Amino acid sequence: METPNLRPIEPRDDAAVSAIIRLVMPEFDACGPGFALHDAEVDAMCVAYREPRSAYLVWDVAGRVLGGGGIAPLAGAGPDTCELRKMYFLPEARGRGWGEVLLRRLLSEARQRQFRTCYLETLSGMGAAQRLYARMGFRRLDAPLGATGHHGCNRWYALDLVARRAGDGDL
Repeated sequence: METPNLRPIEPRDDAAVSAIIRLVMPEFDACGPGFALHDAEVDAMCVAYREPRSAYLVWDVAGRVLGGGGIAPLAGAGPDTCELRKMYFLPEARGRGWGEVLLRRLLSEARQRQFRTCYLETLSGMGAAQRLYARMGFRRLDAPLGATGHHGCNRWYALDLVARRAGDGDL
């Protein structure tokens, strides 16, 4: 595989990112109401992440987008909390460490945008993702935060972006 390039989303990436989300979510039985698959932004990710304090990055390999993820203010929460959003990878991009690289970069972006907490929602079946979140210092929550509309999710995590722990590196 050619060298991957992590870069901000561009308008030409919208169709690829939308296709990735629509392919990956059903893998984890996340198709019905209450899942990110149905969010209006899925078809116009570049526009959605041009909003202030938002960012969406994609992994590009030889002009082909293989995955991505973003941050944006958490709806229904205070101005200090962002949400890790729509972080999905095609099967061929998994297990390469790209998720950790992307997450570290997004957390850095969140800090630059003056967020103090990063929140995320996921599913019990997404074990690899949950292991990554735990390794990166996210703590499991008992209930959701904000107003994402993703009532289909059953796992919630948050990370204190201000506290630094041993091993955080450039988090």
